[in-house]
Amino acid sequence: MRRTLANKRDYYEVLAVERNADADTLKKAFRKLAMQYHPDRNPGDKDAEEKFKEASEAYEVLSDPDRRARFDRFGHQGVEGFGQGFNTANINDIFGEIFGDIFGGGRGGRGARNRGADLRYNLELTFEEAAFGTEVSVKIPRPRRCESCEGTGSKSKQQRQCPTCGGAGEVRFTQGFFAVARTCNQCGGSGSVVADPCKDCRGAGKIESQSELSVKIPAGVDTGTRVRLAGEGEPGEQGGPSGDLYVVVHVKEHALFHREEYEVFCEVPISFVQATLGAQLEVPTLDGMVKMKVPEGTQSGKVFRLKGKGIPHVHSSDRGDQHVRVVVETPQNLSKAQRDLLMKFAEVSGEDVNPQSKSFFDKVKELLTDKK
Repeated sequence: MRRTLANKRDYYEVLAVERNADADTLKKAFRKLAMQYHPDRNPGDKDAEEKFKEASEAYEVLSDPDRRARFDRFGHQGVEGFGQGFNTANINDIFGEIFGDIFGGGRGGRGARNRGADLRYNLELTFEEAAFGTEVSVKIPRPRRCESCEGTGSKSKQQRQCPTCGGAGEVRFTQGFFAVARTCNQCGGSGSVVADPCKDCRGAGKIESQSELSVKIPAGVDTGTRVRLAGEGEPGEQGGPSGDLYVVVHVKEHALFHREEYEVFCEVPISFVQATLGAQLEVPTLDGMVKMKVPEGTQSGKVFRLKGKGIPHVHSSDRGDQHVRVVVETPQNLSKAQRDLLMKFAEVSGEDVNPQSKSFFDKVKELLTDKK
């Protein structure tokens, strides 16, 4: 059904945005609708095609400041015939700006299209290496640029225009009311092809090899941290720029410590006597053993903070703290002398340790009965 001025919906309603929506909000709204109703995803669906066209027209008007101002003031009449109007050229420009290569309409240059792939390397570090940083040597299996053809893939270092796309790097197809541009399959978007393949790389422009790289890991990294090495990925096609290498950190678990962001946590056992009378303990930290005072009467589970003994912040002089949780150990396998002393202590303290005394639940029952 052809939409007339009388039955056209408000452009802000079409994109489901407020009238004061900024450019980024408009773009996100249109992207969502375009991905939902694009004809490639809804072949033969006329209703989806109509909604896609409606959303495209709304975005084209509202993304142009002059046309948006006229629409805000005069409605659809204000933009009818104003400026270039709604056509397939503008639609393809919108695709190139928003979607890039999703629909093949990206505006990136051939160098960007020929850029080499990014690589990923998983690096396992110890807890201490991640905390304080380190420098490691890694071996990366990756292709290298062919020196014979300087990465062009051509023996003469010359390439000819792609016969399929005529050097454009993309092929356009007409689908109903608009055209869709797709990356040329023969040249991969470069616009040129190799006429005389290099004998060393067989036209690929790169040769399989293994590279050894030195990687500096900054202090404070954690599992999932990525360290980027620019230009250390795969070489680009036909002399294009190389991609990047991303070293992804995985930190081994530690026998004593665990971390939460930049804070370090550990547990230290103490005796009943140390907890009762207090003590000066030596506790482990990432910097070695340090002294920590435990005051008398310390309860099991008490947490003490050691300031500045945690993980260094990445690219900062700040450092987290260490939290030490003390756990009081109950003595086992007592000698008669030890048992007699504890019984004497209980007696002096007024504690009832007679095995024949009332159980805890008997006492609870008695208390509840007294309250009635």
